[in-house]
Amino acid sequence: MKQRVIILGSTGSVGCNTLDVLLPMRDRWDVVGLAAGSQVETLAAQANEWRPSAVALASETQASALDSALAYAPTAFFGENALLDLVASVDCDCVVSAVVGVGGLSATLHAVELGRRVALANKEALVIAGSLLMQLAATNSATIVPVDSEHSAIFQAMRAGRTSDVRRVCLTASGGPFRTHSLEAMERVTVDEALCHPTWNMGPKITIDSATMMNKALEIVEARWLFDLSPDQIGVVVHPESIIHSLVEFCDGSWIAQMSTPDMRTPIQYALTYPERCACPAKPLDLARINQLSLFPPDMERFPALHLGDEVARRGGTSGAVLNAANETAVSLFMRGDIRFTDIAQYTQRVLRQHEFNASPTLDDLLAADRWARKEVARCIAC
Repeated sequence: MKQRVIILGSTGSVGCNTLDVLLPMRDRWDVVGLAAGSQVETLAAQANEWRPSAVALASETQASALDSALAYAPTAFFGENALLDLVASVDCDCVVSAVVGVGGLSATLHAVELGRRVALANKEALVIAGSLLMQLAATNSATIVPVDSEHSAIFQAMRAGRTSDVRRVCLTASGGPFRTHSLEAMERVTVDEALCHPTWNMGPKITIDSATMMNKALEIVEARWLFDLSPDQIGVVVHPESIIHSLVEFCDGSWIAQMSTPDMRTPIQYALTYPERCACPAKPLDLARINQLSLFPPDMERFPALHLGDEVARRGGTSGAVLNAANETAVSLFMRGDIRFTDIAQYTQRVLRQHEFNASPTLDDLLAADRWARKEVARCIAC
């Protein structure tokens, strides 16, 4: 039987790459649901090609535009709860969670509640609600396979031994475009410069996160929950070539690394087909053409966001929701030209340190912390 998949965030980078991966496997997969935020034309084109039984669009004001652009009549969901309604209404085997930000949280949690396999690219689900998500997965026998290249690498490397044999994991970071910049130069960074990633082609928010290395702070928190690790077991190294996607050290001193070309289609496909492997459209890695593979520690002074990841991984509770929301808001303000590049981590840290911490939050508590943090960043800047 064909596998049925819903793609949340189908018009983004991960969503488009997922459809690219599925093209040569159309005899094995049916796309039964597609969801997007506001990109009507792209969503309609995808739906017209793949003919899912349902589509969802978070922008309710563009409902008529989507209806006009569709060449057939699928079930359509619109508005704030559109993604959740899609997951709740359409039966499937796998949900690709690729919505950036808190908007994908409820739908992802519901997919886990339903016991689906979740190919997880929405890192906010783990950063904000990692404890809740993993508890739900255990209770409902849901399988969570990471799509982030770093966590996919750890997930794959851990297959080399028992979980109890893992000494530590090491997330690799490209270092972004400002790896060699001075602090003074980083204060003058423009939006266009921050959006020029040297290796990966990603959406704007994730690209800015890579430039500040906030993405690695969020990934520390993800790894803590996804692999049930202590913060002391999680490290970060800078690896500009982006060939080694992460490493796992076992108790006997052996290191297992996952390497491939820097192409998101590789971890996306693995998340879809796990535990099976098959030919991938990504370009194969030619080891003979690689001149060097360098690894060195990050500069914590120039990239203070890394401290925040460790802090949140240790505290848990509402701190992940606050970290994520404050950073999202600060990134938006930077992209509008309202704050400097270096202000992103500073404002995020300020809001994180002054929030009213709750060690055992409910989902409502986490969403309230998210809303508070967004308002607090704006208030701090206005002061």
